[in-house]
Amino acid sequence: MDVKQQITDELNKFQAIRNQCKKILSQRGQLEIQLNENKLVKEELDLLEDGSKTFKLIGPALIKIELKEARDNVNNRIKYITEELKRYDQTLETLTKQQDKHRDAVMKLEQATQQAMSAVASNPK
Repeated sequence: MDVKQQITDELNKFQAIRNQCKKILSQRGQLEIQLNENKLVKEELDLLEDGSKTFKLIGPALIKIELKEARDNVNNRIKYITEELKRYDQTLETLTKQQDKHRDAVMKLEQATQQAMSAVASNPK
């Protein structure tokens, strides 16, 4: 495989990883929004006294649920979202390392190409 093809392949891999990172960052942003919303709901539920009437919106209907159940649901969602955020962060870290590896490979190939061209230019036949 020639150097030009190697550079193209590395650039394609780099671009694919970059696109994955963009997608994950977008999804991570959505999770952050959901986490903040759930934290606000938790704060509101914590203000209520035990035995207070609470309702959950399911489709177009408000369904009565126990306050403890509502608190448990919100706490479970917060826990799940937090774990997902950690997983996304780990994935982003891995992808960033791969992206750096491909960037370095492209730079080395380009340097080798430039050195070869300089050698040819300085030693004309």
